[in-house]
Amino acid sequence: MLSRTADHLYWMARYIERAENMARMLEVTYRMSLVQNAAQSEAALWVPLLHISDTKEDFHKAYDEVTAHNVIYYIAMDSRNLSSIYNCLRAARENAHAVRVAMSSEMWENINSLWLEFQQMDKKLILESGLSEFCDWVKSRSHLFRGVTYGTMLRDDGFRFTRLGGFIERADDMARLLDVKYHLLLPSASDVGGAVDYYEWSALLRSASAYEAYLKVYRDAVMPLRVAELLVLRQDMPRSLHACMNELTTILDQLTGDAGRECKRLAGEMHSSLHYGRIEDIFRGGLHEFLEAFLRQNNRLGIEIQRTYLNAPLVNEPEKVNVVGGQTQSQSKVSA
Repeated sequence: MLSRTADHLYWMARYIERAENMARMLEVTYRMSLVQNAAQSEAALWVPLLHISDTKEDFHKAYDEVTAHNVIYYIAMDSRNLSSIYNCLRAARENAHAVRVAMSSEMWENINSLWLEFQQMDKKLILESGLSEFCDWVKSRSHLFRGVTYGTMLRDDGFRFTRLGGFIERADDMARLLDVKYHLLLPSASDVGGAVDYYEWSALLRSASAYEAYLKVYRDAVMPLRVAELLVLRQDMPRSLHACMNELTTILDQLTGDAGRECKRLAGEMHSSLHYGRIEDIFRGGLHEFLEAFLRQNNRLGIEIQRTYLNAPLVNEPEKVNVVGGQTQSQSKVSA
């Protein structure tokens, strides 16, 4: 298929997945802010969300103060934030519009109605009292779009590039979310194992739709090591890093031609480290270091996919900085 068509489908899926992930992170931060914790100020509760989305520097250019209202608006509605839910849904719709003939009519109707519904929403009501309902709406519409895609799209390369974009984005966001919890949300030593710490880990699981899965697998209290194992190594957990790499390696193997040899090598290398890894060894070497290495590799894989298959240079994009340190691929592609 034409690289331009593949490019639009790939980024359409990435933007839909990113909008869902931003809604998940916004919701979990909001719920955690409702827990009384005298040790943390309002700013301290909301800054981690800016770290996860790597928008802290740009946020401070637009706002003088970190408040719940400012962060919620910036993440959900602000057109100046290239990764806001508003911009993600707009860019997804624009990419879909450019390749309508490559999708099923149901896919186009779904994503077009998604954008139209979003434009008609009462932004003031969302910010004041309807944030949870808004986040649930974004997640449910993302689920619906994936379901329509899976149920109606021809199983050709267009379908594969659509799914490829979604899983690349999901892996990046999950690694960032887990990394920030370990390094920016760690409670004081006296709070470890306490009610606040338990609620934070439970909220993290809920943000990944993994709370019920955790209880079913471990049948025990929420413990950081087991949370990390579930979200990193368990291949039967749909949003885990291992599950994402299972899908990515399978999709890359299905793409025709020999051009993607390096993509397959990079994906296979990442997959093997997760397939044969043990959580005890990961913690011994440092979870942050493991996640940082994963983010760099995922960045390299995304760049190689772009170079090999999509033939479309990334334009007008600032460098995206790792949530704790280092550099990774920019994730704010301006749609063609």
